[in-house]
Amino acid sequence: MNRELEYMFVERARVWIPDAEEVWKSAELTKDYKNDDASLQLMLEDGTNIEHKLDPKTKNLPYLRNPDILVGENDLTALSYLHEPAVLHNLKVRFMDSKLIYTYCGIVLVAINPYETLQIYGTDIIHAYSGQNMGDMDPHIFAVAEEAYKQMARDERNQSIIVSGESGAGKTVSAKYAMRYFATVSGSASEANVEEKVLASNPIMEAIGNAKTTRNDNSSRFGKYIEIGFDNRYRIIGANMRTYLLEKSRVVFQADEERNYHVFYQLCASSHLPEFKNLRLSSANNFLYTRQGRSPVIDGVDDTKELCTTRNAFTLLGINESYQMGLFQVLAAILHLGNVEIKDRDSDSSIIAPNNSHLTAFCELVGVTYQDMSQWLCHRKLKTANETYIKTLPRLQATNNRDALSKHIYAKLFNWIVGHVNKALITNIKQHSFIGVLDIYGFETFEINSFEQFCINYANEKLQQQFNMHVFKLEQEEYMREQIPWTLIDFYDNQPCINLIEAKMGILDLLDEECKMPRGSDDTWAQKLYNTHLKTCSLFEKPRMSNRAFIIQHFADKVEYQCDGFLEKNKDTVNEEQINVLKASKFDLLVELFQDGEKATSPTGQVAGTGGRTRLSIKPDKSRETSSKEHKKTVGCQFRNSLQMLMGTLNATTPHYVRCIKPNDFKLGFTFDPKRAVQQLRACGVLETIRISAAGFPSRWTYQEFFSRYRVLMKQKDVLLDKKLTCRNVLEKLVEDQDKYQFGKTKIFFRAGQVAYLEKLRADKLRVACIRIQKTIRCWLARKKYLRKRSAAITIQRFTRGYQARCLAKFMRRTQAATTIQKYQRMCMERKRYKQKQAAALAMQTILRGYIARLKYQALLREHKMVIIQKIVRGWLARCWYKRCLYSIVYLQCCFRRMKARRELKKLKIEARSVEHFKKLNKGMENKIMQLQRKIDAQSKDNLLVVEKLHSLETSSTAEKEKMRNELNRLRGVDEEAKTKTKQVSSLQEELERLRKELSTTQQEKKTIEDWAQTYRSEMEKMVSELKDQNGLLKKDKDDLNRSIQEQSQQMTEKMARVIAEETQQLETDLNEERSRYQNLLTEQRRLEEKYDDLKERTLASNISKPGHRRTDSTHSSNESEYTYNSEYAELEEGSRAAEDVTRGIDTSLTLKLQKRLTELEQEKQSLRNELENKEDQFQRARARDDVEFKKARGAELEYESLKRQELESENKKLKHNLAEMRQSLLGDAATNSGAPGSPAYKVLLDQLNSSCEELDVRKEEVLILRSQLVSQKEAMHHKDEKETMTEPSVYVVDVSKLKDADEIKQAYVGLKDTNRLLEHQLQTQRRGHDNEVEALRGELQNVKEENNRQQQLLAQNLQLPPEARIEASLQHEITRLTNENLDLMEQLEKQDRTIRKLKKQLKVYSKRIGEMGAGQTEGQTSPGQMVDEPIHPVNIPRREKDFQGMLEYKKEDELKLVKNLILELKPRGVAVNLIPGLPAYVLFMCLRHADYVNDDQKVRTLLTSTINSIKKILKKRGDDFETVSFWLSNTCRFLHCLKQYSGDEAFMKHNTSRQNEHTLSNFDLAEYRQVISDLAIQIYQQLIKCMENILQPMIVSGMLEHETIQGVSGVKPTGLRKRTSSIADEGTYTLDSILRQLSAFHSTMCQHGTDPELIKQVVKQQFYIIGAVTLNNLLLRKDMCSWSKGMQIRYNVSQLEEWLRDKGLMMCGAKETLEPLIQAAQLLQVKKKTDEDAEAICSMCLALTTAQIVKVLNLYTPVNEFEERVSVSFIRTIQTRLRDRCESPQLLMDTKMIYPVTFPFNPSSLALETIQIPGSLNLGFLTRV
Repeated sequence: MNRELEYMFVERARVWIPDAEEVWKSAELTKDYKNDDASLQLMLEDGTNIEHKLDPKTKNLPYLRNPDILVGENDLTALSYLHEPAVLHNLKVRFMDSKLIYTYCGIVLVAINPYETLQIYGTDIIHAYSGQNMGDMDPHIFAVAEEAYKQMARDERNQSIIVSGESGAGKTVSAKYAMRYFATVSGSASEANVEEKVLASNPIMEAIGNAKTTRNDNSSRFGKYIEIGFDNRYRIIGANMRTYLLEKSRVVFQADEERNYHVFYQLCASSHLPEFKNLRLSSANNFLYTRQGRSPVIDGVDDTKELCTTRNAFTLLGINESYQMGLFQVLAAILHLGNVEIKDRDSDSSIIAPNNSHLTAFCELVGVTYQDMSQWLCHRKLKTANETYIKTLPRLQATNNRDALSKHIYAKLFNWIVGHVNKALITNIKQHSFIGVLDIYGFETFEINSFEQFCINYANEKLQQQFNMHVFKLEQEEYMREQIPWTLIDFYDNQPCINLIEAKMGILDLLDEECKMPRGSDDTWAQKLYNTHLKTCSLFEKPRMSNRAFIIQHFADKVEYQCDGFLEKNKDTVNEEQINVLKASKFDLLVELFQDGEKATSPTGQVAGTGGRTRLSIKPDKSRETSSKEHKKTVGCQFRNSLQMLMGTLNATTPHYVRCIKPNDFKLGFTFDPKRAVQQLRACGVLETIRISAAGFPSRWTYQEFFSRYRVLMKQKDVLLDKKLTCRNVLEKLVEDQDKYQFGKTKIFFRAGQVAYLEKLRADKLRVACIRIQKTIRCWLARKKYLRKRSAAITIQRFTRGYQARCLAKFMRRTQAATTIQKYQRMCMERKRYKQKQAAALAMQTILRGYIARLKYQALLREHKMVIIQKIVRGWLARCWYKRCLYSIVYLQCCFRRMKARRELKKLKIEARSVEHFKKLNKGMENKIMQLQRKIDAQSKDNLLVVEKLHSLETSSTAEKEKMRNELNRLRGVDEEAKTKTKQVSSLQEELERLRKELSTTQQEKKTIEDWAQTYRSEMEKMVSELKDQNGLLKKDKDDLNRSIQEQSQQMTEKMARVIAEETQQLETDLNEERSRYQNLLTEQRRLEEKYDDLKERTLASNISKPGHRRTDSTHSSNESEYTYNSEYAELEEGSRAAEDVTRGIDTSLTLKLQKRLTELEQEKQSLRNELENKEDQFQRARARDDVEFKKARGAELEYESLKRQELESENKKLKHNLAEMRQSLLGDAATNSGAPGSPAYKVLLDQLNSSCEELDVRKEEVLILRSQLVSQKEAMHHKDEKETMTEPSVYVVDVSKLKDADEIKQAYVGLKDTNRLLEHQLQTQRRGHDNEVEALRGELQNVKEENNRQQQLLAQNLQLPPEARIEASLQHEITRLTNENLDLMEQLEKQDRTIRKLKKQLKVYSKRIGEMGAGQTEGQTSPGQMVDEPIHPVNIPRREKDFQGMLEYKKEDELKLVKNLILELKPRGVAVNLIPGLPAYVLFMCLRHADYVNDDQKVRTLLTSTINSIKKILKKRGDDFETVSFWLSNTCRFLHCLKQYSGDEAFMKHNTSRQNEHTLSNFDLAEYRQVISDLAIQIYQQLIKCMENILQPMIVSGMLEHETIQGVSGVKPTGLRKRTSSIADEGTYTLDSILRQLSAFHSTMCQHGTDPELIKQVVKQQFYIIGAVTLNNLLLRKDMCSWSKGMQIRYNVSQLEEWLRDKGLMMCGAKETLEPLIQAAQLLQVKKKTDEDAEAICSMCLALTTAQIVKVLNLYTPVNEFEERVSVSFIRTIQTRLRDRCESPQLLMDTKMIYPVTFPFNPSSLALETIQIPGSLNLGFLTRV
């Protein structure tokens, strides 16, 4: 084991091991391999550890896997390890992960059927591949087609594209797209649309030759070879089709889930149409031939629409309606024939029931008799040497006979259609070369293989042999070209297998021999095969269990063929009596079918076969021999001959191979079955190609690429100036075995595996370098981080400590200050609190003491009053009690004394009755008397004393009485008062009780209120808190609402702005679309003009040999409808007549078609022009209406004008009267409301009205003057007509006799007539101005009235307001009113000033012109009219001194010389450098001004016509020269600007000087010519863009993508057989600097030519769009360009372009925005592509890219180094999910042909025409300055 092997089979190395399910499975070594190891320790991708046993004899190690950077390569030969698992894995990754269906395998394009519709076949893709090298773009069928087309043109050699594969692999679609590519790229050499006819043949052939199978819904059941013919300019001129092996058995039999040919189902689906009623068709389920497969419908296919497509294709190919109905009639007859039921009569015979409806329908459709056809369907004629027998047929044979007839009829019909298709594609133009497209079946093997598979595999053997030889030849040529030693490569040669089949005594030979035997059978033929080949040929085998089969070892696999049916299918017999019956048909088409068959003139030469699944073809019979032997040639012999002819054709061409692969058997989209794929790869020769490549040196590098890629493996001392020697030295060190590589002239050749070995060395070196760099960088970063952290920590500490110290000091100061403040604050607070408390206490004490004193006083007062009341009450009560007691006591005493007296009386009565009693009584009486005596004495004394006392008492009692009386009175008063007081006391008591009750009630209420207040307070507090919360919520809601309102208003504003912007953008888009359509129509018109001119040139060239005939280029143009040619162009007219004479000989229909097309284009152009004018020139509508009014008023009579003028005068008087009344009313209002705001405005308004009236008076005077002059001129003309007999009346009254000749009279008359017309125009203009002024005054009057009413209303409203609001409202209203009035009045004044200036200027010009023309003739002369009538006074306008007016005069015969010297022979370079920009435009306009000045419309027309045609001619002649196109674009635009600037329109005269306004055109309105010149400018602009694109196109891809602007960033990956363009800048390679230099050259050229800056911006925008579009399109079609490093390169290149824009001051021209898709694509290549956040970022970033473009870039993203990662499929699915709601076009590529609609903004020139000097170098001396 060598060093390399030991180095590769190490731990973690990945290998491929066989697997029963996946064919090959990936595994990884878990242990290094040693030489003596008997097994490998492997770990599968799912983590399973296995032990892989090695073969002890061979010790063959498993296949190594390629590095990850090589997985998914475009070319399989670019893989370092070339073997089956690597090929299968690469195809699977490209197909499943990247959705790429095309892959190169050397010279073979492998196409995998996606079973989905892909958007990769549009016209934009075709144009992207057009002109590209095959290796420069991603694999595609268009790349193969372009390579064939390019080699045909370059090598002058015919080409072939061989498309093969299984049924359902996509062969037909691939061939169809190849033909579409040729039709799109090459175009047609004539107007017959041959390319459309070639493409139209596809639906026809699919209808009659394609059917649904279990593997494919649109399977081609025949092979075809289409030769597309080209002329010497490589344009399609025609085509020819050859077909092979039509499967006729499908007409009568279909397996389950299969269908018959499409056309039958199309007819049945359309049977309801009126034209098909006579065919008697119905549903496909009602016919035997269409219902056997039980699948009559294909999902997604509408058979009715398909039939319409087929019929349209028939019509396009020239097969008229009657023939089409005949074809459908034959097809319907076949269906009815299949439904004919044949019954058994007995065991040996059969019969058809009489009046069988289907047979009747068949006979009617084909025009034969029912009896004959029913006879020969059940009988057969046998011929012997002497007699003829008719033999009955059993039912089975009769049925087979019927089916054979159906197949035969269908085959004839198929041949007839193919022949007519070829006739439609044949052309009379000589074919220079052709490209053939072969759509043929691939290798087939089934469980039961018969004659059809044998023929198919035989054809594939021949094709594989041709393929192997071609591959071997290319390898040999490559080695010889690089001068490396040639070693014989051993490859599989299948010649023995071919000999086994076609050699003498081969299988076909023995089959033909057996067919000739009278009793030949399949069994006897099989025995002959066994006897002949079983022992002599190793490729032929006999099955063990069968004697009726044989096995052939084909190049792809062993196939076992069943012998049953071989002889019958090879014989291909049909009942001749049935054919004779059909030949006798009354149906002409059927007879024509079989006549063609007899004569063997079918374009395909096919003869039908019978039985089974037969496909056959017969080569065309050129000898026209009709012998029976030739007619009965076997199918195998015919197929062998046709195959040999096909191989001869292919060998005479350069082949290109397309191998179609069917990924699965279930038609699932993007589903890959490895087993099925590897079977087809083995069968189609792809693996053989790989094996041949691997046997030699499959990997090839240029020295520069090798040096760039493996520079890291070299040491500095190894690098030499000679890179070839450097590579040699390095390889000798890296690879010891020199047989592993070879050095060629320009490349290094490596054997298989060497690149992987070098890549591993490179990856290891880079990994070690990366580790070292990471170590150093991490150390540096860590130390830097540590130092930065340390420094930061120290700094933080320093600042923190200082901050803390400052904070501490500050805290201490604040603490001390706070303490002091607190002390004083507390003191103040306490003092304040004390004072407050003291004041409160004093106040409370005062109040309390006062309250207590008042209470005490009230209590004392109440107590005093109560004491008095009590005293009085108590006295009264005491007296009352005393009286009652006294009364009671007296009463008691009386009662007691009475009782006691009674008792004493009773006792005395008793004693009196006794002595004792008397004694005692006397004794007592004595005593008593004595006592009484003493008592009387005592009483006498007392009486005296009492009397004295009484007397004194009387005195005192009198006084006391008097006193008591007073006291009594007082007491009475007191009593009364007491009574009153008592009453008051009672009332007070009652009041007191009431108050007490009220107090208690009040207390209760107070308590209740306090409780309620407490509850209310709590509730209120709760409510307040709730309200506060609600208030907070409301505030929050308010804030939210305000915020939402603001947001909504902002959103509404933004929405409105967005809607307005969108509407504006939509309008701009619509306008741009209209412009684009219009400009595209101009392009189409120019193309048709060029084609028309080419046709004229060809016809003139074909007749140039006529004597005396000189060909002159026609000046015919599509603008003839807008202007006419100069009648004095004799030579041009002669050339036109000659061209017309010659053109009569060409195709009249073509001429009519062109003329009709031109008319349609003119109409569409005119409509688009009108729309464009309506959108761009809306402001001119008013002017147009004025022009219409002017034209209407121009023909009015002077009497009507005078009448109208009188009416206007009366109206003017009325207005003056109204104005006077208005003045008075305004002055009255001003007098009454002198202090009202607004009175100054009234004065201003009056001043304005006065000035307007004065201006009106002035105008009136001018109108009167002009009217008097016109009336006088009219009278003079009237008298002149009466007194003069001249035929040409004159306006001026001159003496005719003094005129020199009639020309002068005519000239004078014409001049005066023009003057009269101009003056009349002036009068009409003034009249309109007067009308406008009157209307304006009426409007002003109405406005003043309305304003007065508003003022009054405002005054009334203001009076109701407060003074301040009243003043403010009045001021605001007055300011607004005054502002509006001032603006209106200023606008009116400006308008009037402009009108006055214009009228005065025109009056001056016209009067000057009248004076110049009539001064010399009228001086001192009078006419008869002047003698009789009053003299005519000329307009009193002073003449100016005659000076240069900026006009150039030329003679009519000098016009050709002017055009020749100024346009045709002018050198742009000299003019741009030496003269002022736009000089030719100025000269032409000055000549045009003079023609307008002299009022010569013929001269104006011819000058403009000559100018336009000459510019077209010079651009046609030198249209590829950028300087010429730019020069005439600039001059055309300048000429257009001059026509606008001096047109007299106010819109174009704003920037003019007064002198320039004097140079305006006066007689002609050239608006239509301005449009024609604008169209010419658009055509020149488009030609400029095309010229610029042709120059930039080769530079863009090389400079923007391939060239490494930043050296060393992009890595070079290994490439395959098809080398890509190197990114290393070789000599002659375009770089970014080349693009920038070219852009600078374009810009400087346009600036030198004086191109308008806005136009330069549009050109630059278009340039950048082309750069961005071409770059992005190539990026989307090149997998090798989609990498991170390439994204960096692109962004750098874009920044350089932006820098160029910045340097030129063009950043705002919109060019940068056109690069946005490219910028976003570059960013997409560089951003992370892993997580969902990355997906979201990508979706928000890539707004300028479509979803298809984003997914395409992600699918194509390819790591250049192992350190990059691929984009996962799940991430791409995430992107697709996020972007699925986008509404955008599914188009993948940008339209590089798109041209932005161009506009020509008006750019007036400040250059005065009178200052322009014409240099002598222009040879324009014949021009005279005027």
